Amino acid sequence: MAEQTQGAVPLSAVIADAATGVALALRGEGDPYALSSILRQSDALAPAALRVLGADALAPYAVEHRGAPVGADDEEVVRQALTAYPPGAGASDISVWSYRGLVEASHAFLPGSAQHWPPPPEAAAGWVEADPWPKLSHRVSQLAALALPGLAPGLAEQLTARTDDLARGFVRAVRRRDWLQAAGLGRWLARLPDAPQTLGLDSGLAFVRQMGGGDPRVALHVVAAQRFYGRGW
Repeated sequence: MAEQTQGAVPLSAVIADAATGVALALRGEGDPYALSSILRQSDALAPAALRVLGADALAPYAVEHRGAPVGADDEEVVRQALTAYPPGAGASDISVWSYRGLVEASHAFLPGSAQHWPPPPEAAAGWVEADPWPKLSHRVSQLAALALPGLAPGLAEQLTARTDDLARGFVRAVRRRDWLQAAGLGRWLARLPDAPQTLGLDSGLAFVRQMGGGDPRVALHVVAAQRFYGRGW
């Protein structure tokens, strides 16, 4: 999705602010979380920012007893994003999976409003088995938002068979100082059942947070691994 601006505010800044708000909520800090307070309907960039964040924008609603009840404004922000940015013909597998994850999260975390959400689109997964590990690692890191509990169970099952390859990708990303990729892979490894003990995932994620935490999306991925899976402290 191309960078856009509204006045002097770039899309990247809107995404960063929203990611910071999500991370604060997952840490139990700040005001009770409301999606419509960090991505307002009146902001023309809100649908694009939500489409980039994907399911992560709803992550605080997955935390039991956290935040205010979901309101109509929150639902409308999601509906706008799903309507404005569906994957078109020829869309990449990552785009389709990201959209699917947002739809799944809407069904799971915004109960009582199922009539607003389309059914999750079919998403190809042959690449999980076929990709060499560097390409697989790149794709999986881009789908870190799908590592939320309960989302994309079929994808998670397939990725379990390639846990060692994702661990290799995590180490490579750290060595290359690609903190966003490392954080995304570390978050998936936190969800998968058999991350190698020799990887040192907890200390690795803590290091990624220390080195790359100035990027709000890096911080969000590490906080999500901590909050939902108890990894990276």
